[in-house]
Amino acid sequence: MKRIQTTILGISLLSFSAAFGQTPSRVLNQANMRQGETVEYCHQQKKLNEMLADPAFAAQYAIDQATLAQREVEMLSETPKRLIYKIPVVFHVLHNNGNENISREQILDAVAIMNRDYRLQNADAATVHYDFNASNPSPVCQPADVEIEFVLATKDPAGNCFSGITRTVSDLTFNGDDGGAQVDAIVAGNDVYNGQWPGNKYLNIFVADDIGGAAGYTTNPGFAGMQNGIWVLHNYTGSIGTSSVNTSRTLTHEAGHWLNLSHTWGGTNNPGVACGSDNVSDTPQTRGVTECNLNENFCGVRANVENYMDYSYCSKMFTQGQVTRMRASLTSNVGGRNNIWTASNLAATGTNVAPALCAAQFSTPKREICLGEQIQFTDQSYNTVTGWSWSFPGGTPSSSTAQNPLVTYNTPGTYQVTLTATDGSSSDGETKLSYVTVLPASSGLPFYEGFEGISSLTGTSWKITNPENNNTWEVTNTAGHSGTQSAKLTNFGQPAGGSDELISSAYNLSTITSAAGGVTLSFRYAYRKRAAANDDYLKVFVSNDCGGAWAQRKTMHGTSLSNEVATSAWTPAAADWGTVHMTNITNSYWVSNFRFKFRFEGDNGNNVFLDDINLYAGPQSDAVVLGVSEESFQNAVVYPNPADEEINVSFTSPNGQKVTIAVTDLMGHVIGSYVINANEGENLVNISTEAFAAGMYLIRLNDGNKAMQFVVK
Repeated sequence: MKRIQTTILGISLLSFSAAFGQTPSRVLNQANMRQGETVEYCHQQKKLNEMLADPAFAAQYAIDQATLAQREVEMLSETPKRLIYKIPVVFHVLHNNGNENISREQILDAVAIMNRDYRLQNADAATVHYDFNASNPSPVCQPADVEIEFVLATKDPAGNCFSGITRTVSDLTFNGDDGGAQVDAIVAGNDVYNGQWPGNKYLNIFVADDIGGAAGYTTNPGFAGMQNGIWVLHNYTGSIGTSSVNTSRTLTHEAGHWLNLSHTWGGTNNPGVACGSDNVSDTPQTRGVTECNLNENFCGVRANVENYMDYSYCSKMFTQGQVTRMRASLTSNVGGRNNIWTASNLAATGTNVAPALCAAQFSTPKREICLGEQIQFTDQSYNTVTGWSWSFPGGTPSSSTAQNPLVTYNTPGTYQVTLTATDGSSSDGETKLSYVTVLPASSGLPFYEGFEGISSLTGTSWKITNPENNNTWEVTNTAGHSGTQSAKLTNFGQPAGGSDELISSAYNLSTITSAAGGVTLSFRYAYRKRAAANDDYLKVFVSNDCGGAWAQRKTMHGTSLSNEVATSAWTPAAADWGTVHMTNITNSYWVSNFRFKFRFEGDNGNNVFLDDINLYAGPQSDAVVLGVSEESFQNAVVYPNPADEEINVSFTSPNGQKVTIAVTDLMGHVIGSYVINANEGENLVNISTEAFAAGMYLIRLNDGNKAMQFVVK
């Protein structure tokens, strides 16, 4: 990521929830990353150390570990019962409708890999180094069957049938610094059961896009709550979909911690530093590795780098000593592990019998599409399905017997979808009304919206989202810049944390060219804080696939949104409006189904208004008007310092006019030229620096003599 430096010339106490959730400082150690990766493989010990800072927790943890150690000693003197312990598992997928919303197939693959590894059914176990191989007459240790199986639960805590997977839509998937907050979002907002999923009944696995800089982490035995589970990145879950074979054994590793194993080098998250002990008798002493070095012997003996609890890329085995330690954790009352595999709990979680069909269900990556687009329907019926019958009014085909059909919609409108699933002996149906919305044909440019002549956004080309079901975007006739109306969000008096969106229809940018000056999105806005500490956000997103995926292109918050305060409900005057010109809609967005949206994220501030939204193609260079010199502009600045990926040019214009912003090198060669329709008053122009090489550049407004200098690093 390039950074730009600009200069202007001529112008407490830790609780379980807090400690195992929030990361005080996200400082990642590259030495703790596996070779070629960008996250630390495991944060289990880091999280545990944070918790041990609480004296009360540390005292209880010492008691629990002593109890588990005693149970391990007892097991060594008992006759093995050869009981296969079954563990009910629930995957909680936290997503924001991106690729982190992994498929059921990827989750089933992850469960299959865990079962393969824990039952010693992995073929590569036969290829471990000779020192640990069964072909060796006196092996140091050898691969062992843990005799533990992981089974997707089919009943939720209320006893209702479900698929073993919950899904929760939340931006918190991208912010894992507080794992407790992620769990709270799942409890409150998942699509199956809004409440606690007890940790002594289920192994809860939380899947997200970010979990604080780690690939995975978990808890040792000691708690029965829902947070007694495993956090894992979506691209370290299973071996297919967003994941890969190289990252597929993360859950095998983390489940080992959940069952009371340490890393092979002991109780740290720092491999390759010092020799240590994992308190397992048959694992050789080691310092740990982050690559597959079979000759590692820093501690005087060959290390078992192929152990699942090391960081190598060639992990293949648990030892018999590790098996004893894990099974001891399941037969101890510490953390409720001895309840999770009982017959009564298996019945309560629906994991004691072969699953049957109990509900037809389906999903799509998105439900709002552009004219002529296809939708991939995915069957999510549970739990055993052998046949499917679909109905798609308005779609092509209009019916299907495929499991996951692909359907095209060529007529604008809103349509229902029906699926009837069968397991051969019984069937179940699901009809979702108003499930698919097909937008009208894309409009051409220019586009202008002044919100005049309408009384409501309902029935217009705009769509609003209001997750909190409180105040949202609406048309007001009490304020407007170019007329008497605008779009208003009554933020005054609203609780913090709300997020409301104003989403455009589709526009055809496929004819835009660089020679024609690209494309600019401009809008006027007005906002005041309610108190100086308010940090409301106004964000602008763009999409090149009709709203399937969104890229953030502008963020304004704090003083960049406004540094003025109004303590009562506020309405702007004519001088209170500012204008933003976005030239950073690059050619990857010059498509036939371009969309944009405004998102306001509230923090107890005051009201916000939008007006004069304009999407237009830039004129040819010979049409540029240069009638006003740079000196006529007031308060011209370039910022931030430093900045990432784009620069902002801010100025105040004495009147409405076309303005050219030229970026040149120090020799005067034009690197980029941007023409915007400046408004009277404050103007802010975004310029992307993605195409700029490292070096020093100058910016001039309307070819003025004074220039603003910036550096691209």
